[in-house]
Amino acid sequence: MSGVEKPDILLESGTNEMEIIEFHVGTQPLGINVQKLKEIISFDESALTSIPESDPAMLGTLLLRGATIPLIDLKLHLKQRQQKEQTEDTRPVVLVCEFNHRTNGFKIDGVNQIHRVSWSDVEPLAPFISQFKPRFTGSIHIEDREILLLDLEHIIGEFDPESVLGESEEIESTQEDKGNSARRKQVKVLMAEDSSIIRTSIEKVLRGAGFDGLEVFVDGEECYQRILQLKQQADEAGEDIRHHLNLIISDIEMPKMDGLTLCRKVKEELGYKHLPVLLFSSLINPPMEVKCDSVGADGYAAKPEIAKLIEMMDRFIEIKP
Repeated sequence: MSGVEKPDILLESGTNEMEIIEFHVGTQPLGINVQKLKEIISFDESALTSIPESDPAMLGTLLLRGATIPLIDLKLHLKQRQQKEQTEDTRPVVLVCEFNHRTNGFKIDGVNQIHRVSWSDVEPLAPFISQFKPRFTGSIHIEDREILLLDLEHIIGEFDPESVLGESEEIESTQEDKGNSARRKQVKVLMAEDSSIIRTSIEKVLRGAGFDGLEVFVDGEECYQRILQLKQQADEAGEDIRHHLNLIISDIEMPKMDGLTLCRKVKEELGYKHLPVLLFSSLINPPMEVKCDSVGADGYAAKPEIAKLIEMMDRFIEIKP
């Protein structure tokens, strides 16, 4: 399987669909969004350079076409049990993934297939479970298997906490921007983010920056229902929606309703083309930017770029009803 690249899969933006690649570590079927996958290669131990005194799951750096990438053993990190038998078909492979403007390798036991699914079929983990195992964002039932969807950003953040929301100094300097504080306090913002760890971190930064009127939601569907409530209030009062809501921030990957679909519904179904929607996601790259533009997003930033997100927010809140 060495050098096999992900297939070129075309999905219309804003249809609430995604492609997941199903793979396994030990006996557990897992999945990730194909958008994060660059290629699948055979594991070549001779190309691996170990890092002394590192976490056992951080195998080291893997040489890949003249460049090196970090390699994480998902079986060790997730503490999955070994399969009973190892055959030629279960030789370890590496998922080479790109997100948050970084490339990382993940050693796994094998790949099954790619599935096209709807985000509405993805079940979030129960809050009781997710507080202990935030490495998963949800699950989906396909045929006779329950596939857990991995939160790769969280896993990378366990090895490199600064990778989640950027440099702390940058965040602190943003929070110290006294000039915008008064205006930010008046802004009504809705934010949808399914990862509990990232959601808490972003909320802390935004409130620290002065956005007191922030409401947070665990997925796009919950956020959309709140928008419909605010729409009803505005309609009954005969007011512009911007008297009740000024800005929407959304992740892209989320159970129930993804960020692209949320944006399209706000802009097209509700007709709020003047209501700013910003997409904040680890998937932001040139092809994804095209998809964001196609659903009418007003801006986008990758998750480490929290200062860029706040800068965009400040630009759009200058627009008054």
